[in-house]
Amino acid sequence: MLEISVLKVEDPSCLWGRIVKGPCVQAHSPKDYEDLQVKMNLFYHDVNFDEQKLKLNSLEEGQVCVVFHSDQKNWCRAVVESLLLGTVNGQAVCFLVDHAERIVVHKDEVRVALDQFLELPFWMQKFELAGIQPMRLQVSLCEQKAELVPSCHWDSSATRYLLNLIQASTRVQAVLCGRYMGSSAIQLYLTIQNVKICVNDDLVVKKFACLSSAKTNVTSQNSSVDPSPVSLTCDIFSSPDKFLATNVFHAATSLPPAFLFEEGHRDDIIMGESTTSGAGDSGGSSVKLNGESYLKERQNVKEELACARLLQLLNPDPFNPDADSLDTNVSKPISSAVLVHSAITVDPCVTLSHAPITENFRKFLLRRKYAGPGEAESYCWPSVARGCDTVLVSHSGEDPVSYLPPLLAHIQLSSVYSPLSAHSGPLSVILCPGWEKVQMVMELLEESQAAQCLHPAAALIGLGKDEATNFKIQKNCQLLVTTPSSMARLLAAHCFLFLRLCHLVLHEADVLCSRTPAQMETILQHFKKLVCSEERVSCPRQIISVAKRWTPPLDSLVREHMFSPNVIITALEEAALYGQVHQVVLLCLDSSKTSVLLSSLDFNPSLPQKTLIIANSPEEVEHVHKVVTSTSAFSLKAHEGLTFELDFVIQLWNQDIGPDTQVILVTTNECLKALGIRDATCVVHYGFPSSPKLFGLRLLCMSENFRNLSDKSTGPGVQSVLLLSERSARHIPGVLRYLKRTNASLPPELLQFARGVQRAKEEQKTDRPLCGYLKSTGCCRDSSACADRHSVSRILDNPQHSFSGIILVLPLYIKSASVYYGRVVRQKDDCYETLSAQMSSHYAREKLCAKDVLEGELYGIQERDVYHRVRVTEVPDKGDRLFSSVTAHFLDEGRTQEVKSHQLFQLPTQFHQLPPQAVEIIVCRVQPIDGEVHWNPKVTRAISQKIQGKLHQAKVVLSLGNTIWVDPMVRVTRLPGLKTFINEYNISDEILATGMGTTNPQHVDLLKELIQHQADSSTAQTSHAHLFESSPVTLKLKVQAEEEPLSSKVNASEENLSTGPELRVEPPKTGLNDPQRFESSPVTLKLKVQAEEEPLSSKVNASEENLSTGPDFHPQVKWYEKKNTVIVHIKLTCPDKQRCEFYSDRVIYSAYVNERHYLANLELQGNVIPEHCSWSVEGNEPEIRLVKLEERNWKTLLKHKSPFVCYNFDYIGEEEMTMLNGPWFVADAKDEGCYVISDSELESDSD
Repeated sequence: MLEISVLKVEDPSCLWGRIVKGPCVQAHSPKDYEDLQVKMNLFYHDVNFDEQKLKLNSLEEGQVCVVFHSDQKNWCRAVVESLLLGTVNGQAVCFLVDHAERIVVHKDEVRVALDQFLELPFWMQKFELAGIQPMRLQVSLCEQKAELVPSCHWDSSATRYLLNLIQASTRVQAVLCGRYMGSSAIQLYLTIQNVKICVNDDLVVKKFACLSSAKTNVTSQNSSVDPSPVSLTCDIFSSPDKFLATNVFHAATSLPPAFLFEEGHRDDIIMGESTTSGAGDSGGSSVKLNGESYLKERQNVKEELACARLLQLLNPDPFNPDADSLDTNVSKPISSAVLVHSAITVDPCVTLSHAPITENFRKFLLRRKYAGPGEAESYCWPSVARGCDTVLVSHSGEDPVSYLPPLLAHIQLSSVYSPLSAHSGPLSVILCPGWEKVQMVMELLEESQAAQCLHPAAALIGLGKDEATNFKIQKNCQLLVTTPSSMARLLAAHCFLFLRLCHLVLHEADVLCSRTPAQMETILQHFKKLVCSEERVSCPRQIISVAKRWTPPLDSLVREHMFSPNVIITALEEAALYGQVHQVVLLCLDSSKTSVLLSSLDFNPSLPQKTLIIANSPEEVEHVHKVVTSTSAFSLKAHEGLTFELDFVIQLWNQDIGPDTQVILVTTNECLKALGIRDATCVVHYGFPSSPKLFGLRLLCMSENFRNLSDKSTGPGVQSVLLLSERSARHIPGVLRYLKRTNASLPPELLQFARGVQRAKEEQKTDRPLCGYLKSTGCCRDSSACADRHSVSRILDNPQHSFSGIILVLPLYIKSASVYYGRVVRQKDDCYETLSAQMSSHYAREKLCAKDVLEGELYGIQERDVYHRVRVTEVPDKGDRLFSSVTAHFLDEGRTQEVKSHQLFQLPTQFHQLPPQAVEIIVCRVQPIDGEVHWNPKVTRAISQKIQGKLHQAKVVLSLGNTIWVDPMVRVTRLPGLKTFINEYNISDEILATGMGTTNPQHVDLLKELIQHQADSSTAQTSHAHLFESSPVTLKLKVQAEEEPLSSKVNASEENLSTGPELRVEPPKTGLNDPQRFESSPVTLKLKVQAEEEPLSSKVNASEENLSTGPDFHPQVKWYEKKNTVIVHIKLTCPDKQRCEFYSDRVIYSAYVNERHYLANLELQGNVIPEHCSWSVEGNEPEIRLVKLEERNWKTLLKHKSPFVCYNFDYIGEEEMTMLNGPWFVADAKDEGCYVISDSELESDSD
């Protein structure tokens, strides 16, 4: 038996409700449908979507759609019941499947129901009482008698009787009898006064219905409905309450056995059920029905239908449907979260079939199962295909598919290159940041086979003598792929080879401009002179810039070298950098965010302002809106619970405002897309954005006020205010990496905290190997993103070999041009030679194959006539294969490769004792040219062929762990028959001779400086030493330890902004020169670092994240005013060397705290009398008293807003509040948002 909730009754044959409980029934909670309603409202309210793409081209009866319910102000799922095509614009009668209502809507108001909104079943289900048929009173005038006969329509009295029964019941249950025409036939049971009745049988007893077996043929002339009810023995119509108070069930003596029974005596039918009382979601009659309102509502629907039919009769439209309207396919709407600045309209391509690319490339993309075009391609492809200058900033900027297909189509299909036929050279040049990207683009061109007619070629020119001069470009080459440095060398040697150049593509332009700025300037100036010549007037000119980040060099690129560019940015956080959004960061406690918020708002702006305050929950929206409203500011709010007011909010927001006016809207992230705001002037992040994408989506609300490089216009100043509290401490390093690129003024406490977190992360890498790039060049490109270690470890970097002076090395595995693995050959008592001979002798006698290959175990393997020791590092699942491969590391050669498992031999234990003989050998003072990360493969190949397996003499200059640095490393050859040796070659010189390498003179000095820096580093504070004595410290604990000083520094009630000790969580370290450092090992670190060497910290620091600030710090300033004076508090504790100078329009204060210099240059918004002004120290803090020149209220202290200056809400009294226009929000003294240090502890935000 099912427990149901009846929500609406049309008649006994049409009941609308839902199943609450039952066997094998998965009932969805009302919260699911509320969430669905919110999502639909936000989606269909989105003003940026093209409504034409969401409209249905044709309507059919029974079609599922989405319509707007004007009374409820909600978008609802509906089913089209009937069409009124003859009316003006066409109308349809739709049934709301989640509300059981019928409404008449215009055809243009019907929207497509997306699949994501149809996952939940319809909230309403249709039920009908099974086994009964309605009856009516038939009066015969001839025979003068009346009798009850079967009918086709239910009498209104039966419907009203059923309504009253359901209202009086405390539980509604049903037995499913079958399904007919989308309706479920049921036996309905109601519990009234602990008595359960069967409604089907009750209607038969009351003569409202008869059993279905008594059905008779009812003719059409007898189908009229008698509106008057039949006479009842129990009057439930006039007074239902009196009916419930009376025991009426004994009167029905002729009831069927299944009709009347006491609750609890029908366990054979209802097993284990208990009676529930009251109205609720779990009860049967959870929604109280009102019969009068229902009948009135039904009458209104009938009147609407009648009016619609009348209009259809008066205004008949010819039935001539358009053929296009029969297409019900709806294209996927393009996301509006894209910034496009263009002089011409760019229509995005949404499907691959309509993309402006060649058929060959389209087939290639289909073979690769390409899922695009994505957001970047849909806007970039049409722009490139038109030949427009294009700037694309996207997270997929490193993918050449974002620009290459339309470029190839434009070159192949265009016929405007005929004036250039007299010249030679490529039509298009693609500049890539390195040889790896050049190789990637060439592989894509070769694999697609879509550019064979263009004869693409790659050009990688080194520093070799006459290499650029001897380089030849094929005459039929129309597409050249190269690097900026190679291109600059070619221009210097063959500038006449690029006279036909029309298309210049900058692949990863942000990297190109940052690594090779001089070469890029040379190339761009050459291209500018080339395309501006008179003979090129009718020829195309195009620059395509694709990047992942917006950087300042792109500004000059667009302004000076592009004509009417199309700027397309899909990385929204980068769009804010392009739009020059001014970033303001405010530190505060989570409990004082509202007071800091109020201090950051300008309630009396000189220009019209529209401020958007974004919270993370509806509760925060209500709280912030209440606080802002208390200041008498005009404030709006919108969140998921107020979706029916979105149109009203948008209407108020879009109204024009005048000067000295500010409109404030408090909303959530979910409502931003539906509101479609693009004209805000300020965004306040009250709730911290959880991702960079969400942060960029918020800033996009100011996109109409961004500067526009397409038309060379600069918009009004826009700003973003980010409130950082202790709850968002874990995100600070990532936030700072972004804010550093905005030139924002950052609090020193924030930088100090970020350095502490970075140190904690670096210390967590103690088990990682030393960074390979740092070892081979002396510094890492990006230590914050690199996963390896960048500091010397006293355990891992303890030298494993006592090598010094001149040694003999045998390189066996060439990892790169300057990094090898091999053995150090000893002239006397070479242990490896002895081991090799013993292994050969052993396996000559017996070879026992390895039975079970286990990961981490040692085995033997034969290669030609040599036996090697290997350690298995990975054993994949063998499956059903007879033979399988495993990954093995060759202990005495250093290489790792796959070997067949059946080729492994058992290795006796006596061969395990000798340590691995492979040593990492790094040649010093050489590095790849042009700032490349990796060596060109042809250089590595040439060096490998020259040195592999040959003895070399090398001088050891440094040794750490299993790595030795040598300089020089030469091949020594003995002249036959003589005792004379000659240096055949020097490896460093051989690398430089290839033209792909250059010198790195500071390589060894940088490594020594790193070691010396580690030796001089201080130990951790003793207060946290116990964290490292008992157990290993995890990164989570270290970050939490760093959060404690941050929360104390933002406590505004006690300490100074920038003073106080910094909490360090570094484990105790000892210097490298300390004899106790490596006492556990018999081998000591042999390093000779000269004390008089010049420090190279500048080069080392360039490889790390630079978070340092200037010599002057700005203190936190709080102020309040009286009648004729202004009191200014400088939040510094116990400062010394104080100095304060007064002028008529400014005050300059300076002091020192903990050897830090603090300077506050305050340009006042009003004039003061310098002779009457004074300063003193009150409570260990400086206090400045300014005497106004004129007795008037100061709205602000300074002429220009500063993040370090805020009003002191502690001193707002009743007199000041009455002087201001409207009430003020008075914050608690503990809730101030100053950036000072405090010893008070905060509760952890572990929740």
